[in-house]
Amino acid sequence: MSNYLNPVRKLATTDRLLVALDFDGTLSPLVDEPMQARMFPATRAAVNALIDAPETIVALVSGRSLVDLRVIAEHDDASQILLAGSHGAEFWYPDTGLVSHEDHADDARLRDELRAHAEAATAEVDGVWVEPKTFGFGLHTRLVDPAVAPEVQRRVDQLVAAQAPHWRRRTGHNITEYAFRHEGKDTAIAELREHVGATAVLFAGDDVTDEDALKTMGEGDLGIRVGTPPTAATVCVADIAELSTLLTVLSTERSASRQ
Repeated sequence: MSNYLNPVRKLATTDRLLVALDFDGTLSPLVDEPMQARMFPATRAAVNALIDAPETIVALVSGRSLVDLRVIAEHDDASQILLAGSHGAEFWYPDTGLVSHEDHADDARLRDELRAHAEAATAEVDGVWVEPKTFGFGLHTRLVDPAVAPEVQRRVDQLVAAQAPHWRRRTGHNITEYAFRHEGKDTAIAELREHVGATAVLFAGDDVTDEDALKTMGEGDLGIRVGTPPTAATVCVADIAELSTLLTVLSTERSASRQ
C-alpha cells in the first residue's frame, strides 16, 4: 500500500474527480471468450463505492465497441457510469445517452469489406476470431497456435496495408485492431475531462493502448498501470485485486476528505 497511499490521498482532495478505467485486464481478467469478461465482485464493489463518493465521476474507457462494452460491463440506462468505447470514438453519458462521432458510408462499406476479407484469409486457422467493431475490426489470436500466429498477423496486416493504408493500427494482448477512426484513449480522457469539468483524473489500464492516455496525465492526476514497467504511469499495481484495493482506499479517503 505504501506504493500508492500518498498519491491516492493527494488525489482524494481534488474538487471534482474523474476516475477513468480500462476494462479488459484492468477490471476484468483476460478470457478466451471476450464477451464473457466480467468484473470481479470486489472490483465492482470498489467501483460502486466510488460512484457513491462525493463529487466523483466514474468512466470506463475501452477499445471495445460501445454496444459490447455495455454487455460486458453489465451497464444499463440507469447506470451513472460514463462510457467511452472504440478508443474514444463513441460515448455514453447518463444525461444524454449515446454520443457518436459521425462517419461516412464509404468508411463503413470498406470496414465491412476488409473484415470479410480478413475472415476469408484466416478461415482455415483454428482459434482465429475477427471481431466486428464499430469503426473497424479486431484480429484475436489468443487461441491460435503460437507457431502459426505470426503468419495470420502477416496476412491481415498485408491486406489492410494494401486496401486501407490510412487506417490506424493498434496492438494489445493477443489482439491487433484496425480502425478508420484515429481517436485514442488520450483523446477520450480529454473529452471526458472537459465534459464533467474534472479538476483531476485517475486513469488505470494494463495494455499498450492505455499508454496513450497514461502519457497525458498531468500534475494533480494519477496514472496507474496494472502490471509492470515500462510505463508512463506514476503507480504500478500487481493485478486487478490490488487495483480494487487501491480504488477502495480512494473512495474511503475521498469521502473522508469531503466531510
